[in-house]
Amino acid sequence: MKVKKLISVLLAAGMIATVAAGCGSSGGEGGGGAKTLRIGDNWGASHPMAAALDNVFKTQIEEQTNGELTVEVYHDGLLGDEANLWQSVRDGSVDFVVVGTPMNQEFSEMLISDWPFLYRDLEHAKAVWTGEVADEVTADFNEFFTEVELLSWGPNSARTFSSSKPLTCVEDFAGQKFRMPNNPIHIGIVEDLGASAQVIGLGELFTALETGTVDGQDNGMVTIVDQSFQEVQSYLYETNHIIATLEIIANKTTMDSLTEEQQQIVRDAAKAAAVQAWDDYIASIDEDRQIIEDAGVTVTQLTDEEREKMIAAIQPTIDTLLEENADWAPDLIAQIDAVQ
Repeated sequence: MKVKKLISVLLAAGMIATVAAGCGSSGGEGGGGAKTLRIGDNWGASHPMAAALDNVFKTQIEEQTNGELTVEVYHDGLLGDEANLWQSVRDGSVDFVVVGTPMNQEFSEMLISDWPFLYRDLEHAKAVWTGEVADEVTADFNEFFTEVELLSWGPNSARTFSSSKPLTCVEDFAGQKFRMPNNPIHIGIVEDLGASAQVIGLGELFTALETGTVDGQDNGMVTIVDQSFQEVQSYLYETNHIIATLEIIANKTTMDSLTEEQQQIVRDAAKAAAVQAWDDYIASIDEDRQIIEDAGVTVTQLTDEEREKMIAAIQPTIDTLLEENADWAPDLIAQIDAVQ
């Protein structure tokens, strides 16, 4: 864990220096006539969405434009945390970003990405966010935000709870302290379950768990493995209470600077990357669970009975969401439920 963090810091120093040297010339022509495009995310390179940027998005764009476009990918928050990435793609200082939903307070329809217990399983979520529902929400998003263009929807993860204290049923949440992202849905869920929430950045979370500042946290198993949380947690409750998305978003001025053919290549590459990321993520679940169990963590999967108990417990948060988003949420939820 410590070695990995040190390597990330050393890489960051060199890569940020490179970015700084190119500030103000993003999307400009290189010496050989190639246009360099930059994309940033907040994940380790092994995350399926990050890996798809390297293996699909970058590769497909460079190959299909015969090198006229080159793509530089920056992982691990090297271009900023999620809030900074969202601002950077809006103001054009970064060409593309992969973020979750930092914009959901402006555009409430993005709350759907964090809606609890929305899907039957991961395959259902993939079908939703690579199909017609995704196209409809994308159109709404791109009409609302004129300075950016949403290109595709990939997987963040199916969120699970972990703790240093016993966590094998809904009743075990009572009195525990959980780190939660700064998102009212996530905070509402954990408080409905009888626990308390503390907002801590992902980069500080390992230390917070190690020192007992909080008992536990909620993230996908892919993130738990990537961040080595299994080293400082004893229990994992595989609730899959939220199956969240990550979106590839482009700066509109950058897209407008490309030829129509190049724009289509970029859009196709973004969709292909999202599909690959969904497939890789779904395939990684069993492996990630095994890594966590091998570290000595007790993993408990949510039974149908416990699922119903958890949904009943968090009903106040669900009711608030429905009441505050009555203009779009019921219809969109019905559409999602109908996806096969």
